[in-house]
Parts: sequence; C-alpha cells; structure tokens
Amino acid sequence: MSAWRAVWTIALKDWRIEGRARDVLMATLFFAGMVVMILAFAFGPESSKLRAAAPGILWVAIAFASILAASRAYGSEAEDGALETLLLYPVPHEAIYLGKLLGNLGSMLLLTLILVPTTLLLYGVTLRGQWLEFGLTVTLGVIGFSIVATFQSALTVGLRARESLLPLLIFPIVVPVVLAAVKATVGIVTLDPSIDVWGWLRLLLAFDVIYLVTCTLAFPYAVES
Repeated sequence: MSAWRAVWTIALKDWRIEGRARDVLMATLFFAGMVVMILAFAFGPESSKLRAAAPGILWVAIAFASILAASRAYGSEAEDGALETLLLYPVPHEAIYLGKLLGNLGSMLLLTLILVPTTLLLYGVTLRGQWLEFGLTVTLGVIGFSIVATFQSALTVGLRARESLLPLLIFPIVVPVVLAAVKATVGIVTLDPSIDVWGWLRLLLAFDVIYLVTCTLAFPYAVES
C-alpha cells in the first residue's frame, strides 16, 4: 500500500467509526456549546460586551474542543490493542500520523461549522463582508490545533493520566495559534485598521507549515520511544 493510500484509508476508517458512534463528536459539541452559553450568561445581556468578547470565547471553545477530540484520536486502537498492529503495517509511520491528523481534522471542521454560526448569532456578531478573512482564520486555526493535538495525543496514548497531561502538553505550544487567531478575529469583527489581519494570517500559516513538517518527521520517534 502506498503512503498516500494509507493516509486516506486511516482517515476514512476514523470517519466511519465516528459516523457510526458519534459519541466523541456529540460530547465535544456539547462541551464547546456549554462553554459558549455559560460565558454568554456571564457577560450579561449588554450587546457591546458580548460582541467584544465573542472572538476570545469562540477560540476558547475551539481550543478545548480540539483537546477532547484529540484525546480519542488513538483511543479505539489503544483500548483494543490495535495500535501496535497499526504500527506494524508496511507503510511509513508518517502516513499513520497524517491519516490520524486528517481524521481528527475532519471532525474538528465539522464541529466548527456548527459552533461558529451559533456563536456569531448568539453574540450578535456581523462580519460585514469579511468572510474570506474569517474563513481563512478559522480554517488555519483549527488546522494548527489539530496538528499539535494529534501529535501530543500519540505521546500520551499509553499513559493512565493522559486526559490530565494532554492539555498541559498542548496549550504551551498552541499559544501562537490562540494569539494570532484571536487577534485576526478581533480585527475582522471590529474592522480595526490598527490590526494587521493578513499579518496574523501569515503567522498562522507559518505555524501550520512548520509544525506539520516537524510533527510528521518526529512521529516515528514518538511512537517508538
């Protein structure tokens, strides 16, 4: 089996499992939705405060959702003892990581398609024609979270306290993603000319490219250690 065929096979397998069970997606969506709802009540009914807080709250929800989704990225294989068998397949280990990343990314993008419109509607945010910039910000931000979360999940899959360790390993690394995504979203929502939206988007793109290459090359060493 070629490396790229292995990538798609692993991703399709994860999508089929999630499509049948839907437990991880529904739990992640419920948790992210609760974060958005609770913080909306905390800021009160004043529309100006809600609009100002919306970018930060949206990315807080996406960040926590990415951790919940990634915590189960290798869950089925680890519980059934199939992870070692998967690693024995005659395909590069990098293909396994990319397949898992693609599977996790598909779930995260689906969740984001539900979460983003809900947040914008609930907080009274209008994009005023900035759909391209906003779409790029959300897509690059979710990709950044998924790259790091999928890799770190592989490091902790065999640990008993992986649910506690995973956030500690992910959040320090994704600080540039959070900062760039929130700043770009604020600039898009407020149309503040002092915020260089495209500059922050370039930072997101650079982060995604660098960490995609780094995590892909480091994955074989991570799973074999």
